Amino acid sequence: TMRLQAPQFQALFTPGLRSVAELFEKKNYELRIAGGAVRDLLSGVTPQDIDFATTATPAEMKEMFTAAGVRLINNKGEKHGTITARLHEQNFEITTLRIDVVTDGRHAEVEFTTDWHKDAERRDLTVNSMFLGLDGTLYDFFNGYEDLKSKKIRFVGKATERIQEDYLRILRYFRFYGRIAEKPGDHESNTLQAIKENAKGLAGISGERIWVELKKILLGNHVNHLVQLMYELDIAQYIGLPLDGNLEEFARVTKSIQNLSPKPMTVLTSLFKGKDDVTNLDLRLKISKEEKNLGLFLVKHRQELTKGSGPEPLRPYQDFLMDSREANTNSKIFELLKYQGEEQLLKEMQEWTVPSFPVSGHDLRKMGVSSGKEIGTALQQLRDEWKKSGYHMDKEELLSCLKRP
Repeated sequence: TMRLQAPQFQALFTPGLRSVAELFEKKNYELRIAGGAVRDLLSGVTPQDIDFATTATPAEMKEMFTAAGVRLINNKGEKHGTITARLHEQNFEITTLRIDVVTDGRHAEVEFTTDWHKDAERRDLTVNSMFLGLDGTLYDFFNGYEDLKSKKIRFVGKATERIQEDYLRILRYFRFYGRIAEKPGDHESNTLQAIKENAKGLAGISGERIWVELKKILLGNHVNHLVQLMYELDIAQYIGLPLDGNLEEFARVTKSIQNLSPKPMTVLTSLFKGKDDVTNLDLRLKISKEEKNLGLFLVKHRQELTKGSGPEPLRPYQDFLMDSREANTNSKIFELLKYQGEEQLLKEMQEWTVPSFPVSGHDLRKMGVSSGKEIGTALQQLRDEWKKSGYHMDKEELLSCLKRP
């Protein structure tokens, strides 16, 4: 058996975890790290959050923790068998081993078990189905560690069965492929077949759950390959993507945007031909208002708002920003520059601070312009002069323009 001694693993043993481990040991309940955290640790990555699995039932855990005076928080997970205990300012999510009794492609009814193999069997992908004992022993029933080392993404057992238990697993397959696989196109043909035959099942999955997975796919590796594959396997139509998505533009944008840390929506918009595509995506996935506005902004301005020829390539973007009356226009312009692959201009634009217009109505009153209407007209005229100067003219220079009849 393999035993993990990595520093990332040793670092998990906080006072909180030590106390939890002691309680379980005293009662002879087994406690292991489960799922994604094991995958991360084996990859040499410090896991963001850690799930634990145990042979103890929720009732046994509650009794044990309560007797030890440990605080339990929110009981929402309890019917799925999850108890959350808080020790030493740290939360521990611990779930009883379980078997899915009935699944409808969205939720499962579970019953508890003490059989680790049975619990591993109902997990989605081999790389997510491993357990790690607190002594560092790896429990791996489906060759997840081999798959992780050779960067293979496979379903546990039969792909069709796993997918039919929860159709969202189709997108989880893509997401982990983009995270772990070394090169595009390294899929098992029976997996792709199972995905294609079950793609329609995604129609019944809520938009919010789909959007969470899709965003991660859009920011992962091999995104162009994976989205093309979604079209080939007939998935696109069930997750809000346009039937005739612009795959050439998508390929171009995903290539040039790679190192610019775009927002997911910026990447996705390259598939869209017009604003209806954004609206349809929103209807299906219930994206945030900010995401929707960004999509509409990019679709509207990606063609005509481009860099200036001549010595001031940033000017069109700066002028647009100065004329804009909307909130967070600058962050939208940053995304537009990423979309256009303008890395250098993006840097310059991020360093540019918006200058403030040096003249106020007060200055004009001092010069004897008294009516509100005249002040408005004069200010607008000076703003135009200021803009023409590239926002360089100061108050004196601007006011001297006004004196000319």
